Amino acid sequence: MATLILTAVGTAFGGPIGGALGALIGQQVDAAVFAPSTQKGPRLKDLSVQSSSYGAAIPRHYGRMRAAGSVIWATELSESREKSGGGKGRPKVVNYSYSSSFAVALASRPIRGVGRIWADGNLLRGAEGDLKAAGALRVHRGFGDQAPDPLIAAAEGAGHAPAFRHIAYAVLEDLALAEFGNRIPSLTFEVIADDGAVSLTSLLGDAVPDARVTPLVGEVAGFGIDSGTAGDLIESLSALYPLACTVEAGTVRLAPAERTNMGVPVLPESVPARSEDEPGGPSGFARQRERQALRREAAVCYYDTARDYQPGIQRGRGRSQPGQALSIDFPAALDAAAARALADAVSRRSGEPRETATYKIAEIDTRYAPGCEVRIAGDPARWLVEGWEWRSDGVELGLRLLPVTTGATGGPSDPGRANLPPDLLASATRLAALELPWDGIGTGTAPALFAAVSSAGAGWSGAALFAQVPGGGLVALGPSGRQRSTIGRTVGVLAPAAPHLLDRINTLEIELAGPDLILTEASLAQLAMGANRAVVGGELIQFARAEPRGAGVWRLSDLLRGRGGTERGIFNHAADEVFVLIDEDLIALDPALVGDAALAQIAALGLVDSAPVLAPILLAGATRRPLSPVHGKLTVAANGALTLGWTRRARGALLWPDAVETPLNEAAEAFRVVLGDSANPVAQWETAEPRLDISATLATQLRVAAAGAWFAVRQRGDHGLSEPLALGPLV
Repeated sequence: MATLILTAVGTAFGGPIGGALGALIGQQVDAAVFAPSTQKGPRLKDLSVQSSSYGAAIPRHYGRMRAAGSVIWATELSESREKSGGGKGRPKVVNYSYSSSFAVALASRPIRGVGRIWADGNLLRGAEGDLKAAGALRVHRGFGDQAPDPLIAAAEGAGHAPAFRHIAYAVLEDLALAEFGNRIPSLTFEVIADDGAVSLTSLLGDAVPDARVTPLVGEVAGFGIDSGTAGDLIESLSALYPLACTVEAGTVRLAPAERTNMGVPVLPESVPARSEDEPGGPSGFARQRERQALRREAAVCYYDTARDYQPGIQRGRGRSQPGQALSIDFPAALDAAAARALADAVSRRSGEPRETATYKIAEIDTRYAPGCEVRIAGDPARWLVEGWEWRSDGVELGLRLLPVTTGATGGPSDPGRANLPPDLLASATRLAALELPWDGIGTGTAPALFAAVSSAGAGWSGAALFAQVPGGGLVALGPSGRQRSTIGRTVGVLAPAAPHLLDRINTLEIELAGPDLILTEASLAQLAMGANRAVVGGELIQFARAEPRGAGVWRLSDLLRGRGGTERGIFNHAADEVFVLIDEDLIALDPALVGDAALAQIAALGLVDSAPVLAPILLAGATRRPLSPVHGKLTVAANGALTLGWTRRARGALLWPDAVETPLNEAAEAFRVVLGDSANPVAQWETAEPRLDISATLATQLRVAAAGAWFAVRQRGDHGLSEPLALGPLV
């Protein structure tokens, strides 16, 4: 009824657009307010689906919304190759990676910018504007004078590049696709179309600029429609905010259908009908009231701001019967409480009785034309003129009682639990490199090189590793992965201690790279099995106790010192040394690519690093260097002869499970003994057994030539000499 009447009224007073408005408002007044059907409003879109269909409508967005957009321009995938391996006995590996550049249309009206971006449901761009993958982002806001994107202009050529004016779009240049299976991911964008929330009044004013819009009570965080027509917007709003459409002096007027405004014309006194059989009866005014309808349960589907704009649903209070549930798709960004209040309001209106009236007046008056609001003298209620009919004795008006606002509705609401992706800021890369003593696994003939790569925060996405060889060249070593190693810096200086005893006196404070990195404690039995090993400067230690001190600082105590033949490092500590925990998070490096560990450096380049991070290799040569002998002694005979003795140690035998001498793990047993400075010794000897006898005659000559000089012994291995062991002074 209202649809036909308001279509005619709109066409008569507002032209074609008035007819369309009248039809839409009539449908909403009939259906949404009094007799709603099972489905209302434009359908909510699946935010995870991105399209590139030719001719697809570009949506209009208001406030802050999440939208998939449409791919409007793209290049072919760009392939890059990176070679690694190829050393002794190692296969050559070629790693392929891909990137792509493309443009995505976001809105058909200007926007303020773009916030977060999701790729396959995970954050590609955080709230702080940081990209989680390599690439560059440019946003064109959609004004009529915007210039072509420089990348599109370079690819298409001058004079052939579209500027996509009046379309807001984003360009992602050289987006790395490794994280997405080497394919373009499905993207959704947080479109910031306006500053702050958007009012319903401004939405209607934007859709129907020539109409008079009475201020509406209410606002939403965001709103999006897939078409730029005024009818779609009005239909979406009037499903939940009933609107009245009137025509005043040839101008369409949109106003809330639930108002208490008294500024509407009062009908003149009714004209009695000629007979009782005519409508209106003897008084010219007759009311009809339908039986009160059953209050239905209404559901409002919306985009939940608390769940990253994922679709949500809230239900109003009412009875749900088979086939009578009312569902309204409302493409707006709301919180759960606001959606629940809207659902309750729809449920309430569905249970309100419909009341109509017939009222006869004497003369035609455009103030009482169909579509106008009127009052009856002595009655504060408002009536909508749905139609009129000319009769010989007057004009018969068909009226319908408009509802009255009953106050706020709503109740407890819960948006539901959402597993939202964390928005973690990427931080700079922290790097340490080291060579570890042979642990007995494998042959021990190749250097055991490792990189410890970490960062201050969990948002770090890994880094590319390189070896900087002498001359400044970089050799690719591959990616580090996202797992952070436990590294840090020392606070203070670690004091010396005996390497063969548990150091219960000294403690060491460590400031780890990130406050979320942790250290654990170990028992003495676990220490004996190799637990809690760490490199501190030039020394390999183990620790039994780790006490958190706050802000990423830990205090280590009950230390085993000089492990793996690093006794010389006990006496060379300084402040602010590198700390690296030896665990499974270390990244093994190819020694064939690194080359000489004493001359090379390791480089790492992460997503937010402006330049490669360089680190020298700690304990260079420790894998193949023989361990220095121990238990040295010097004996002087009665005739002045000297006897030097020591006990050898073997690489790869950090444990002593059988309490017997371990295999040498060298081609031959050999030692070098020197007297005086090792670089320019007074005398030196080579021996194949852990002792050296010096005759009395030679000892006398040495006492004359180098009185007070010290003896030192080194074990000779297949790849060099061990650190020296001092045996004692020449006396």
